[in-house]
Amino acid sequence: MSAVGEGLWVGLDVGTQGTKGVVLDASSGTIVARASRGYGLMEGLSPGAAEQHPDTWIDAVRRVCSELMPQVDRSRVLGVGISGQQHGFVPLDDDGAVIRPAKLWCDTETSAEAEELSRLYERPVPTGFTASKILWLKRHEPENWSRLRTILLPHDYVNFRLTDTFTMEAGDASGMGFFDPRSRMFDLHEVSAIDPRVCDMLPELVAAGEPAGRLSPEGAELLGLPEGTLVSAGGGDNMMSAIGSGATRPGVVVVSLGTSGTVFCHASEPVVDPDGLIAPFCDSTGGWLPLLCVMNLTGVTEEVRNGFFPDAADAHARLTAAADAVAPGCDGLLWIPYLQGERVPDLPSATGTLLGMRPGSLTAGHLFRAALEGASLNLAWGVARMRDLGIPVDGVRLVGGAARNPLWRSVLAACLDAPVTVLEESESGALGGAVQALWTARREGGEDVAIDDLASPLVATEGDPVSPDPELVGVYRDLLARFREEVTRLF
Repeated sequence: MSAVGEGLWVGLDVGTQGTKGVVLDASSGTIVARASRGYGLMEGLSPGAAEQHPDTWIDAVRRVCSELMPQVDRSRVLGVGISGQQHGFVPLDDDGAVIRPAKLWCDTETSAEAEELSRLYERPVPTGFTASKILWLKRHEPENWSRLRTILLPHDYVNFRLTDTFTMEAGDASGMGFFDPRSRMFDLHEVSAIDPRVCDMLPELVAAGEPAGRLSPEGAELLGLPEGTLVSAGGGDNMMSAIGSGATRPGVVVVSLGTSGTVFCHASEPVVDPDGLIAPFCDSTGGWLPLLCVMNLTGVTEEVRNGFFPDAADAHARLTAAADAVAPGCDGLLWIPYLQGERVPDLPSATGTLLGMRPGSLTAGHLFRAALEGASLNLAWGVARMRDLGIPVDGVRLVGGAARNPLWRSVLAACLDAPVTVLEESESGALGGAVQALWTARREGGEDVAIDDLASPLVATEGDPVSPDPELVGVYRDLLARFREEVTRLF
């Protein structure tokens, strides 16, 4: 085995709720160190705004690596890969300094700009995408706009702080709103529709499998690693999660249960939805990643936990037991879970709604089950659209902490009418970053190696698949029809 194959590889997932890090030992195929650091959104903002300062991410990266490095022989670390929350807008000035906090994927304050761009582009531009945030800055903060010189996405900003180089890659860039996934290039006509200056604010695109750079002196100090250590191109959290969950070949469908929920798979050709509901993303390996994203998933169940057992260590177990005692369909209680508006369907101004309340409906068990069912039904609505586009969903792999909830697994299996399997490594984004760094180093060393050959052996499943209960499939098929009717009626 080459020295590259024997090394250690760091993967960092810089998310909305926190940063997680793992160290992968390539020779054994195991995670030998892990650490995490949580944080939240900025408080006191206007309705719909969701922002974080990039300094929050850098501080978390520093703290995570300060925990990781003492657990390993850092002299064996040969590369780093960064996964980052998608769509966030990081505005930099002439000196590479952050002008204002980043507006995030879940920010709906820019819905008017998204509608305007949708008309200009003559296709849907989701509110969550970066393009509307750039136009919003131009319209609402002219002083900050005049200082703007470089536009980065969150993972690009972390790469910049590590390498002192501005780069992007096609996977994350394809979620900005003005990227052509077929050609894997920016549509400069659409970019200019925001402002011609923006064309010069976008950094160089790095090809899949090419490095973003090497650790600068400042980046080396930040991570506690030697200067010159390889930093791979990285990617959006969904693109990195695809690598870390084995969606590096056609036929592997992944459902990620996080603050938002995503469903994605590898495709060897672009999959373009004329209705704009399924994102035609590129992946971070040179292929494509048709992706469904809903904005409301574990955030809905967390609202119930915070309402009943905010400080209990066993809150989820208690709520799950109570919900399991409630019949499927929740005795008529239906939760439209759009607490943050919604992206699929495209309803940025929608609100959460409880329907069918009767005496006894507001127990912990009823509300937790209604949250599970409402979030799962909304996900199933989007998955039905994927099937309409010819994407087979015959079985899914679940990632994210909520994947280990047995009741939620059974509800999802029935709502999606497909067997579900839990992945052993829940931090698929961080693992994907580490694997991408390994792949990049081996390619740089002259090896013609497919990333699936590296990723597949490193992705293990946990336990037996949960098959859909035929009776529950029928219950949730009828409930989905009611769900769609109510959403159409309400919004």
